[in-house]
Amino acid sequence: MTSILYSAPIDPSGWVGLKKSEPLLAYLRNNLLMLAILAFEVTIYRHQEYYRCRNNITAPATKTIFHDITRQHLDDGLLNCAKYFINYFFYKFGLETCFLLSVNVVGQRMDFFAMIHGLSLFVVLYRRRRKAIAESWHRYCCFLACLITFQYFICIGIPPAPCKDYPWRHFGASFNSNLIKWLYFPDFIVKPSAIFLVYDFMLLLCASLQREVFEDENKAAVRIMAGDNVEICMNLDAASFSQHNPVPDFLHCRSYLDMCKVIIFSYLFWFVLTIIFITGTTRISIFCMGYLVACFYFLLFGGDLLLKPIRSILRYWDWLIAYNVFVITMKNILSIGACGYIESLIRNSCWLIQAFSLACTVKGYRPQLCVRLLHPFLSLPLRITTPTGQISRGEIQQVM
Repeated sequence: MTSILYSAPIDPSGWVGLKKSEPLLAYLRNNLLMLAILAFEVTIYRHQEYYRCRNNITAPATKTIFHDITRQHLDDGLLNCAKYFINYFFYKFGLETCFLLSVNVVGQRMDFFAMIHGLSLFVVLYRRRRKAIAESWHRYCCFLACLITFQYFICIGIPPAPCKDYPWRHFGASFNSNLIKWLYFPDFIVKPSAIFLVYDFMLLLCASLQREVFEDENKAAVRIMAGDNVEICMNLDAASFSQHNPVPDFLHCRSYLDMCKVIIFSYLFWFVLTIIFITGTTRISIFCMGYLVACFYFLLFGGDLLLKPIRSILRYWDWLIAYNVFVITMKNILSIGACGYIESLIRNSCWLIQAFSLACTVKGYRPQLCVRLLHPFLSLPLRITTPTGQISRGEIQQVM
């Protein structure tokens, strides 16, 4: 790959977003589409406001599709349950959605900023209680907004017209292209991928919606319609919890909704343990051993675990979630070796690759040799995989 500073003449207008395009409509397509969507949204809201003013109709307290569906209708059947979650799914599960999107950002990027997202997720989860998370959520939103803005400036970079290269490309700098890509540095050879900002934006969008949810939870009108999100009391005993539960008993299966509840609440615990076991056995590494230990520890209690005090149950799951976030963050940190220094690790620290199951899962890095080591006493052939095909044993020995 060649730097754009030396490959061809540079047009300074391209850095500010101006270029000659034919046809012009294709160049302005995204701008026109955004303008059309904004105009359509304003038209809808203006029409609704005019219709309500003309007919003396009060605007609903919540922005929902089915205005006559409230928390009282959630247990009245599959249809009303579906309508309720269409209205209030994000109100009930928005926080969990934000956590999933944060993990998605880490998995899609696997670079320096993904490590920052993993650490920020750990900090948010450390607060644990929903009320405590709500108090600091606006700081998390500001953090995401500043992080996206900073990354956007990185993608723009410095103007190429002065023909000045970055310090990490000067002679003698100990930076290779893979390391520059992992650090998400601006560069004229390996440009930072702007598609990563889409994942960050989706996380910021959901985080902003969740901030609005936290504000709505303090409104009485919203709590009447959607129900509250108050956490279960820690001191309740799970065996006698039915005395304090306002939800109708669904064990007798009076409807299809009750059957779905029985399937979910009776077998979800075992389904989660199955996922943990599959996660621990998919790859052989130190991290996966932790999942196996957790899986067999929960199996030791079995269904009796669900009869323990709620404080004890949540403590077990808190430790499991904390370990999961720890593994995600550590794998992202170790990806600098898998993506940037894999050749050095193959020569000097093959045990590290096997112990932590290091692998570069993001496209765009320079192709490297990937060797799967076998036990020295086994007489099976050594499996070698390269992006260009098979390699000879002499080449293997040179790498090793």
